[in-house]
Amino acid sequence: MKYDVTVIGSGPGGYVAAIRCAQVGLKTAIIEKYSVLGGTCLNVGCIPSKALLDSSEHFHNAAHTFKTHGIELDNLKVNLEQMISRKSGVIKSNNDGIAYLMKKHKIDVYNGLGSFVNKNTIKVTGQDGQEQQIETDKTIIATGSKPVNLPFLPVDKNRIITSTEALSLKEVPKHLIVIGGGVIGLELGSVYARLGAKVSVVEYADAIIATMDRALGKELQRVLKKTLGFEFFLGHKVTGAQVEGDTVKVTAENPKGETITFEGDYCLVSVGRKPYTEGLGLENAGVQMGERGMIAVNDHLETNVPGIYAIGDVVRGAMLAHKAEEEGVLVAEQIVGQKPHINYNLIPGVVYTWPEVAGVGFTEEQLKERGVKYKSGSFPFKASGRAKASMDTDGFVKVLADAQTDEILGVHMIGPRAADMIAEAVVAMEFRASAEDVARMSHAHPTYTEAMKEACLAATENRAIHI
Repeated sequence: MKYDVTVIGSGPGGYVAAIRCAQVGLKTAIIEKYSVLGGTCLNVGCIPSKALLDSSEHFHNAAHTFKTHGIELDNLKVNLEQMISRKSGVIKSNNDGIAYLMKKHKIDVYNGLGSFVNKNTIKVTGQDGQEQQIETDKTIIATGSKPVNLPFLPVDKNRIITSTEALSLKEVPKHLIVIGGGVIGLELGSVYARLGAKVSVVEYADAIIATMDRALGKELQRVLKKTLGFEFFLGHKVTGAQVEGDTVKVTAENPKGETITFEGDYCLVSVGRKPYTEGLGLENAGVQMGERGMIAVNDHLETNVPGIYAIGDVVRGAMLAHKAEEEGVLVAEQIVGQKPHINYNLIPGVVYTWPEVAGVGFTEEQLKERGVKYKSGSFPFKASGRAKASMDTDGFVKVLADAQTDEILGVHMIGPRAADMIAEAVVAMEFRASAEDVARMSHAHPTYTEAMKEACLAATENRAIHI
């Protein structure tokens, strides 16, 4: 078979790239090494973790807030097997949805490991070992990433686990030790803390979610400690772990250089992800690698080999599903001569804990480092009528604007439905709105998004109404 474009990998970047290629008239194929489409995000990442986060949030609310709402329950208990089963159903529904989209857009799907024979020939090796070859004019590499494993932390997938195993545990841990205070560790830690587990987070840096605005991490740490009993050990360097029966012993050095030991029944290793390029045969096509195992690309996401592109987690930038999707669309449109663009500064970051955390644009730390003169406006959810009605008063919205022009430079929020609210900030910043522009727009009352308006008012000559 001969194709205009072949996409290797069917995660959010890959399948979106394939669909957009088909939409612009290119004969398209997609190769997926596993038996189902969707990649890490759909099968063992974004989607299943959100399913468990929702289920565990319902349980936590039933146990802790329903009575205040006038709802009384007896004999409340966790059915973890059903919770995991529902998660699996959500995954299958999405798998089926992507398979339907491939048929709708007449995209040929090949299941097997795709590897380059040369620049324009790709070999597909099925799980049964059978091989077939396809010819392609252009190729988009979208093979994603996998969890980072540390040599002194041997993952046995039983007691010392990654995020993949954490999505399918057979029991609620008594004490879950989470190594890494980033997005994945805090989200999965929240799932099991809500279900009754003690959670201890051991983090090398001096803050959690350290790449986001520092005010967000500080507030999230406070709330998780208050509402779920999280323990945080920041500035701790993990040095090893071993399993003894049903116990995991994790050793670490504290900021004073002293060795301390944590004991739990499960240890989640969530210290980041790395590009997945094994088996691609990149050398056969002459594709050059970049830093930290990533594929080197130019500003058009094209490798050093004309006609071979790479997107998503295998190239530079944040490892986010929506970033990969935007890159997939960009490459498809470039191939047919269109002029798409991506503003990487306006790719939002989200943490799906509760309260949710979201940010876009420059952080306050980045503005200070660059010497940019800015003004800041904040609004706390404890002053929001809507937040009071739903008992979600933790957190705030912070708006950073240029001191002279009032252009919004960054928006950082922690609070109810922040993951959805951040879209308003992205739209405003894409059109280079000022804080006053947003402040003068009508926001429905009562809504959580009023906090965005109030924060913009606060940044505009300290004009917030409700504080």
